[in-house]
Amino acid sequence: QVQLEESGGGLVQAGGSLRLSCAASGRAFSTYSMGWFRQAPGKEREFVAAIGWSGTVYYASSVKGRFTISRDNAKNTVYLEMNSLKPEDTAVYYCAAKRGLATMTVPNAYDYWGQGTQVTVSS
Repeated sequence: QVQLEESGGGLVQAGGSLRLSCAASGRAFSTYSMGWFRQAPGKEREFVAAIGWSGTVYYASSVKGRFTISRDNAKNTVYLEMNSLKPEDTAVYYCAAKRGLATMTVPNAYDYWGQGTQVTVSS
């Protein structure tokens, strides 16, 4: 069992930056692949970024070059550094955890989810 808690969301102007954190409780954090997803009002939840237990990273094309995912296994935490934010990045951002390295961009492949943190980018 893994419990996830996101933090770091907020209101920022376009072009600004935010760093989201996701703290995990439970054992064997280093063996989980971790993902960030987001959901805007009226839209489906979409993949943002993921990092495997091996360190391999994946990004959605819409955030590649602007967002960076990383993990600190000693702190049981995964981060999402978001730069050059745009109004279209506005959404609730969710952290998720799964076993294995397959289908890391698919929400249904993840076993555990946090409650989400709101990110609002003003124009």
